[in-house]
Amino acid sequence: MDEAGGNFKKKKTADVSQLSKEDLLERIRQLEFHVNQLKNVIAKKDGHNKTAAKTSGKQRPLDWSKQNKRHVALKIAYLGWDYKGFVVQEDTNMTIENAIFDALLRARLIESRETSNYHRCGRTDKGVSAFCQVISIDLRSVVSTGVGVIVADANGQGDSKSELDYVAIINRILPSEIRVLAWAPVNVDFSARFDCKSRTYKYFFPRGDLNIDAMNEAASKLVGAHDFRNLCKMDVGNGVTEFIRRIDSAEVSVEADQDGYSTCVFTIVSKAYLWHQIRCIMAILFTVGKGLEAPQILDEMFDVERYPCKPQYTMACELPLNLYDCSYDDVQWTYDKGEAVLPSHLLSMNPSYLPTV
Repeated sequence: MDEAGGNFKKKKTADVSQLSKEDLLERIRQLEFHVNQLKNVIAKKDGHNKTAAKTSGKQRPLDWSKQNKRHVALKIAYLGWDYKGFVVQEDTNMTIENAIFDALLRARLIESRETSNYHRCGRTDKGVSAFCQVISIDLRSVVSTGVGVIVADANGQGDSKSELDYVAIINRILPSEIRVLAWAPVNVDFSARFDCKSRTYKYFFPRGDLNIDAMNEAASKLVGAHDFRNLCKMDVGNGVTEFIRRIDSAEVSVEADQDGYSTCVFTIVSKAYLWHQIRCIMAILFTVGKGLEAPQILDEMFDVERYPCKPQYTMACELPLNLYDCSYDDVQWTYDKGEAVLPSHLLSMNPSYLPTV
């Protein structure tokens, strides 16, 4: 065994010694990445264990079989600039979804994610924010009647006349850059993902010397059903092989001019999008606005038979992108004036997101 081990080490050393400087640096980067992955997985497990231990030490256990539940929709706003995206990931805890589920578990509004009947409306990427993300989920309830209420067994609890203050409870635990703005009782078969009628994104940018008319001419070509494979990042690994999407509207507008500085916004509405689709679209619109391409460039990019391979270009920055609205039929939102507040730097960016209450 020792001899075999010695031979193994010698072989490994010989292999490494033959690597070039660039290969060695790449090997180091790979090892550092895997070490960070392992650290994050361990930290994630430790965090859940500590949270569970802390909760169990101060609160009596809940018999979830006796707890009424209620299927609700939650409207959430967040600054995604410092997060790795919305969806939970194995190699990091810095996701919006992770923070939300941590708050729900600590508040004992759910027993676990697996039993919560959870759906999300959108999967915003790293750095992307939202003024109106929507999730649907079963939360613990203290009422026995009403839309979305799921009554426990005969010995269950739920004789209160008013529901839990979901918005305030969750916001007490969430970090300040993530806020629940409103909640709504919904039917038990409601899905934040599949029942969404349209999703509106906005991309904010300074006007500078951009030709807004040319950008709008190009944006108008997006409307309708097109093959967007040249205007997205391929996601074949997740089973996405269909790249035709229908855009309901797309427009570039100039916001209020303050001190000679004009802010523009690209607004796009569709029911579904592809991975990085909007950032790719913005990259092309910027080339049109700068006069580097004609608006007809989009007609050419939609012609996948003529251009079967995606052209080389750099996607637009993710930070100005915002999931601005998610549209549903017959959802009655309940807002809380005191809770629908995000950090002041978001309000200064766009105060119009606040609901009318």
